[in-house]
Amino acid sequence: MKRALIILFGFIILLASCNNNDNVDKSDPLISGRGFIEASLKGDYKQAKKYLLNDSTNMEYFEGLKDFNLKMSPEERHGYTDANIIIDSSINKSDSVTIIYYTNSFKNKPSKIKLVKKNKDWLVDFKYTFTDN
Repeated sequence: MKRALIILFGFIILLASCNNNDNVDKSDPLISGRGFIEASLKGDYKQAKKYLLNDSTNMEYFEGLKDFNLKMSPEERHGYTDANIIIDSSINKSDSVTIIYYTNSFKNKPSKIKLVKKNKDWLVDFKYTFTDN
């Protein structure tokens, strides 16, 4: 009986740890920014969306990014998947706004994302990448 309880307890812990993989660390702007960029480069939009500030404009741009990825050639998609992220700089505009300037090793084109602190989470304000506000 004791052995069965130990096995059952181990199984419950295993299930609980598997379910926690759905959470992402959003406690720091660089961690959130890197997580969003990495997931986007790999085409893992379900993961990238976890870092996104949820508003209608961000969702429109995000859907556009997903559509853009679908139209890429397999070679180009593979290039992005294998790319490394290069953080050029990070500027703290305030205690709740950070801008990250970065490139990736595939296209080596300068890009930027804005992260905003909402409650205790740092989230990507994706529209800034396109509107510069």
